Amino acid sequence: MLAVLLAVFYGYAGGKKVVQSREQLLPMMGWVDRTPMTVVRVIGVLELAGAAGLILPPLTGIAPWLATAAAAGLSLIQIGGITVHLSRGEAKVIGLNIALLAASVALIWL
Repeated sequence: MLAVLLAVFYGYAGGKKVVQSREQLLPMMGWVDRTPMTVVRVIGVLELAGAAGLILPPLTGIAPWLATAAAAGLSLIQIGGITVHLSRGEAKVIGLNIALLAASVALIWL
């Protein structure tokens, strides 16, 4: 169930980063103001791949270890997000990042 919730979140967030413009993303993701859109798009693609990796391997039974790898990759994305927010003086907005990091680490553990 946790994997499904994370996959939905990352599918949504990654999809937005892949298809929306900087102006559309800016109200929800202030960090895109100083980040090249190529980097934003790559992060979005990695989030989409992570979402698929959480769901498809266990569902199909093909290489189920990839779900653990996907959770590890998503953990790294959140560590990066926390680092970016802290470098911008946005410590009070890292709650979601910490929760997502904890959830993805829990999936690695499970």
